[in-house]
Amino acid sequence: MKRAALFDLDGVIVDTEELYTVFWDGIEHRYPTGIPDFAHAIKGTSIGSILANYESEDVKADILRRLHHYESCEMDYEVYPGVIDFITSLKEQGVATAIVTSSADDKMECLFRSQPALRTLVDIIITSNMITRSKPDPEGYLLAASRLGCEPERSWVFEDSLQGLEAGRRAGATVVGLATTNPRPRVEPLADMVIDGWEGFTPSMLPGFSKP
Repeated sequence: MKRAALFDLDGVIVDTEELYTVFWDGIEHRYPTGIPDFAHAIKGTSIGSILANYESEDVKADILRRLHHYESCEMDYEVYPGVIDFITSLKEQGVATAIVTSSADDKMECLFRSQPALRTLVDIIITSNMITRSKPDPEGYLLAASRLGCEPERSWVFEDSLQGLEAGRRAGATVVGLATTNPRPRVEPLADMVIDGWEGFTPSMLPGFSKP
């Protein structure tokens, strides 16, 4: 039966989470929400969910303008060492692949300009524009599995944020947590397996892996 590997983007494929922390710390300083550790509390959620914390439409518009400028002009989309080889190896062994991200379509275009190889790295890409409920809701992962023709229970979800890990678990997938954004003790309760990075990690190490 078909197997699928479903990857979050930031903090899993590209090393951008600390950059976003800097950006959202700045936004919290400019437009305080009062939410403790705001920049970390929102990790893994869509921009729509984040903007729901603000009442003013002018503030929301200004945040979107700043975010678009940051993502298109200032961010460095550095790919984690070993991740492209890992995903390529999965595809060579018949595993369907997807990126499931809380990022919107316009951010993805910025990413592809910086890293054009990522556009065709996976079979499908699910963005926040395609869903109505943000992580930790499993909608994105369930949609990806459905479009790939795979049961969620026969999928691996790769996540770094607490919201994303919970979304993978709610989807019924086997969850592989990356300790890139949160320390292992926070990731472990929500994951079936935790890794520190991609280098030296192979598909055969995945829980329940066997060639399709």
